[in-house]
Amino acid sequence: MGRTYFVEEGIGQYLSNLSTKVQPYVTGLLIGQCSVQKDYVIQAVRTPPKEEQKEVINPSKLESIDEEWITAHASQVAQMLPGGLLVLGVFIITCPELSKDSQNALRKLVFAVEKSLTKRRLWKPAEEEVSERAALQICSATKKVVCRTYDVQDPKSSAKPADWKYQSALSASWFALDCTVNVNIHIPLLATSSNHDLEKNIKNGLNRWAKQIEDSVFLISGQVKDDDAELLEGQKKSRGNTQSSSQFSDVKVLTQLSQGSSHRSTATVQICSGSVNLKGAVKCRAYTHNNKPKVKEAIQALKRDIINTLSDRCEILFEDLIINEGPHKKDFEMAYDVLPQRLFVPVAGSSVMLSDYRFGEEAIGEVQERFVEMLDQSVQAEDIQITEEINTVGICPVTDNVDDTQQEQLTKATLLLKLQQNMGVVIAAAVAVFASIFSFNYFSD
Repeated sequence: MGRTYFVEEGIGQYLSNLSTKVQPYVTGLLIGQCSVQKDYVIQAVRTPPKEEQKEVINPSKLESIDEEWITAHASQVAQMLPGGLLVLGVFIITCPELSKDSQNALRKLVFAVEKSLTKRRLWKPAEEEVSERAALQICSATKKVVCRTYDVQDPKSSAKPADWKYQSALSASWFALDCTVNVNIHIPLLATSSNHDLEKNIKNGLNRWAKQIEDSVFLISGQVKDDDAELLEGQKKSRGNTQSSSQFSDVKVLTQLSQGSSHRSTATVQICSGSVNLKGAVKCRAYTHNNKPKVKEAIQALKRDIINTLSDRCEILFEDLIINEGPHKKDFEMAYDVLPQRLFVPVAGSSVMLSDYRFGEEAIGEVQERFVEMLDQSVQAEDIQITEEINTVGICPVTDNVDDTQQEQLTKATLLLKLQQNMGVVIAAAVAVFASIFSFNYFSD
């Protein structure tokens, strides 16, 4: 039995409007949420046309589809999705002459988009996670809709039929989890790194931090809840209310300070030529459907939003630096900068809000233009919610060589580290001896 996609009713009209435009084909992305039983599509977004592309498309074949442009758009859209939302698949609207070839084109796009999105993730999908993605085909003349899925974990996957069902007020009362996570990450820049590869070092540092987030404890409304418990258990579910209203729950994130006694703690001494320090507090949010969602699903969505929002901000910042400094410049000689702020924008007819980032000097008008270009959605300035947060990144100047002074400091640091480790052993031994003496005297008396 194939998967079932429940689709926001307004998407049908949106796709119908796209099909009336005089074009051989139109491509785009499907945005929503996966669950074990069913999937939810809350938005469809057409691929923005290239500036140099002036509606000149060969109507006789689909080989002119720009795969690289579509995957780049998918990556940009993925940065604008809060936790719980993802790119569920792709769609194509074609004239009847191209219908026969459209399924092959869709298959290539589904795998290309997923490959592009997987590269930027700092988390791995769970074993039980849904790996099927949608390929939606619509004929512009007959309006016939054909939905199929492909398993993106299997390169040889064949198409499976899927149901495409429209539903009104699909996401009008989804549940939202909010949290603020304090960040204080120190990332060393290794002296052995070729050209002081800043991006690679930061990604490695964020990978270690992401593992800490994965292992953290999450308190929902002040409580640790069982993974398989229902998230909305004990809460009244509104019926017959089509007004968009999201239920919010405040979540506290407790990061473990140390590993258990069963894990050995080891220290690594590395010669570094600089460091990156990320400090601040990031606002995070995740959404989940209201059809008996599990605690495990909600916490997983929030964890991924925490990881994504910090890595996305770093990526946006360094892209901006490369644009300003030039692609040839690898060593950014600066000591301080500010990560972009997060903002949220409502989706019409939904309780879900999409996300974006802006630098302090960036005008709201630029944010509005970006939503029109990336998500084909107009946004009113008064509807944009900008979070009150300041996150900084400090990059120590990078030098080409480690001089004698640095080497001497490194040697002293190494000796101090060894002394601290030895002191720990001495203290532990002293405690053991004291305990045995106390025990002997106690029983002797």
